[in-house]
Amino acid sequence: MKNTLFISDLHLSAAYPEITTAFFTFLDTHINDEVDALYILGDFFEVWVGDDANDALSDDVAKRLKEISERGIGVYFIHGNRDFLIGKKYAERAGMTLLDEQCVIELYGQRVLLLHGDEMCTQDVEYQKFRKKSRGWWWPRLMLAMPLWYRRRVARNARIKSKQSQANKRAEILDVEQSSVDKTFAEHHVSLMIHGHTHRPAIHHQHDGKIRIVLGDWYTQSSYIIANEHGITLCHGELNQELLFT
Repeated sequence: MKNTLFISDLHLSAAYPEITTAFFTFLDTHINDEVDALYILGDFFEVWVGDDANDALSDDVAKRLKEISERGIGVYFIHGNRDFLIGKKYAERAGMTLLDEQCVIELYGQRVLLLHGDEMCTQDVEYQKFRKKSRGWWWPRLMLAMPLWYRRRVARNARIKSKQSQANKRAEILDVEQSSVDKTFAEHHVSLMIHGHTHRPAIHHQHDGKIRIVLGDWYTQSSYIIANEHGITLCHGELNQELLFT
């Protein structure tokens, strides 16, 4: 029986080697001949300032993912709010296929919408203004034209500012907004959605019958989804939730 795997919000960083170890252990444990594909739904890295910012971590990760791809297992990536500057060069090195920020796939007979999820946090007006600018045509080009040292400084300062901003915001502001979720479902004509970003793993059954599955972060435990022809299992530490296909 074939399986498809989904992960998000690992925030890989040299500062957290235990997360990298957990990720490589996950690959060793779960990647086998029964796996169709691995989908990475954003915030894979803690920060990404350009494909030219090579280091040992990004090299090791690219090597491991490339090995998976060369085995005939699809590796797919959707940008998050931390790593939206990952480009074609790194994707090629890692054997990854870059997907649109909102992508509908056929998953064992089910149409499923995949996304990072930050665009649905519309109550966070301050962040949405930055998101609109940073995903535009000019801002990424301008940033990538800057020296690497400057980009790293900008990223470091932005992270400090973001932490300060989040500390002063109510929890619900940092979560998805229901009307935005409903709109996203309607735009893609699906009844099943998988995303990350909020770090609040759960399977949400809505009143209209639609289902939203949220992946968790990897700060203290692994968090992933295993899907097959029978259904979906969300695994987050000791939490295991199942959604059976009918």
